[in-house]
Amino acid sequence: MKKIFITGGAGYCGSLLVENLLRKNYEITIFDTCYFGHSHLPLTNKNLKLVIGDIRNVDSLNDALNKVRHDTFINLACISNDASFVLDENLSTSINLHAFEPMVKAAKDNGIKRFIYASSSSVYGVSDLPDVKEDHPLLPLTLYNKYKGECEPVLKSYIDNNFEAVIFRPATVCGYSSRLRLDLSVNILTHHAYKKNLITIFGGDQLRPNLHIKDYCDLIEKLIEADGKLINGETFNVGSQNLKIKDIAIKIQKIFKENFNREVDLKYQDSDDKRSYHINSDKIYNVLGFKPQHTIEDAVEDLYDAFERGAIQNSVDDINFYNIKKVQKLIDINKLAVS
Repeated sequence: MKKIFITGGAGYCGSLLVENLLRKNYEITIFDTCYFGHSHLPLTNKNLKLVIGDIRNVDSLNDALNKVRHDTFINLACISNDASFVLDENLSTSINLHAFEPMVKAAKDNGIKRFIYASSSSVYGVSDLPDVKEDHPLLPLTLYNKYKGECEPVLKSYIDNNFEAVIFRPATVCGYSSRLRLDLSVNILTHHAYKKNLITIFGGDQLRPNLHIKDYCDLIEKLIEADGKLINGETFNVGSQNLKIKDIAIKIQKIFKENFNREVDLKYQDSDDKRSYHINSDKIYNVLGFKPQHTIEDAVEDLYDAFERGAIQNSVDDINFYNIKKVQKLIDINKLAVS
């Protein structure tokens, strides 16, 4: 039975990952600030331990790692999108960049054998290439993207015979989770379609690779279990359904019409978001045989079902669905300071 340490395990992707790993009898320690709450976590499970902590507090991190010997460290914790990052760039830099190397060192010093780092496909910025592979130059447009990329060589510098490291660059994630985000492209557009029968498209011609949250979690499980000889020191793109934003909106409009008999209108507005790229994920398939099994259509249907059964409450006003609003509130009350 492997013991897994997950920073950000109470987040959008982390919470679903934890549920999946617990079903396979992994022992999990979540290390998370829990600013978005923790009532959605299966805390009654005997194989789950929650430590409320900040990755910038190395003493707290070392203490949590010391209490139980873990095999694998999964780093999901960060200020997780451009809009939230720019609210306070010094603060965000302390979390997304400055905390990273001390965290890697703490993991290694406490006997971690494998470190899995969630980077981002947004590190590529803008590219006209039809398929962006892992060796494409990193051309980040924002500090969030830049720091995601700068952490990658830091992690690799710690690799030795006793410490493996692997990096994955996920596409924009979509789909339902118990700690739901409604500020991601597919989720945003589906939410607007459900609540307003109207999708507002900002720009529209930007290309975006997408990844269903279930595939995101399945990929991490694959990286936990993989032969170290195949993944150590490697970087993998992970995504599917590279589409323009406007084509995603049209797809959602069609799903609502054909599956739910609901008419949804489209409205276009200008946008200063210039990120546009089309990633190639052949490497992860060639090395590990991993290929996403879920689609944008699946994500839209899962979200619609969650709305219908009442699993998503107060989605317009509850700031916990929107990272930028929540982070702004935390900054305003000075709760993001290290304690």
